[in-house]
Amino acid sequence: MMNRFDNIDCMQGMAEYEDNHFDLAIVDPPYGIGDFSQSDAVDFKNVKWNEKIPDEDYFNELRRVSKKRVVWGANYYNCFEEGNGAVIWYKNIGHPSMSHCEIASVSGQKKVDYIHINWSGGIRSMQNDYCHPCQKPTKLYKWLLTKYAKEGDLILDTHVGSASSLIACEDMGFEYVGFEIDKDYYDSAQKRLTQFRSQLKLAI
Repeated sequence: MMNRFDNIDCMQGMAEYEDNHFDLAIVDPPYGIGDFSQSDAVDFKNVKWNEKIPDEDYFNELRRVSKKRVVWGANYYNCFEEGNGAVIWYKNIGHPSMSHCEIASVSGQKKVDYIHINWSGGIRSMQNDYCHPCQKPTKLYKWLLTKYAKEGDLILDTHVGSASSLIACEDMGFEYVGFEIDKDYYDSAQKRLTQFRSQLKLAI
């Protein structure tokens, strides 16, 4: 199977696949914390997609097509499944009104894992491929793949955003399917993927 990244609604995309098609889903859907403008020295458009969390139809479909799941957003809503496993990412945000950590639910385990990757405003905005206001570091996705995926697994990301997850997959040899409904983010993510592949060719 070739890697797939489409500019479509993830519900439309997931409907194409049979039960348990994906070995692991790593997803970062909207948190329902409201619209905001986040520049951080980068000229992003105002966020207009964060008014509400994904509904139960989304989670039912996600559980249908994937065997295991890592779901970011547990700071803001209950996305835990039976077992209540989690991963805590300490990102060292210095602002007093912002969370120092982000929490994801992890299906199929009861333990809580922990990872420390600095991701404060300056570190983010100094990256030349910083293209999404809620972008997570590729290093975090590589850690998740190392921790929760095995060789040959097929990975799903329903809300690709900046494509950090897809870059991590390509760099580590995992095949993937990703969806991004916003055309601007999709185009930026495609550009970032192209830049990554060009750098990879130069390094060979």
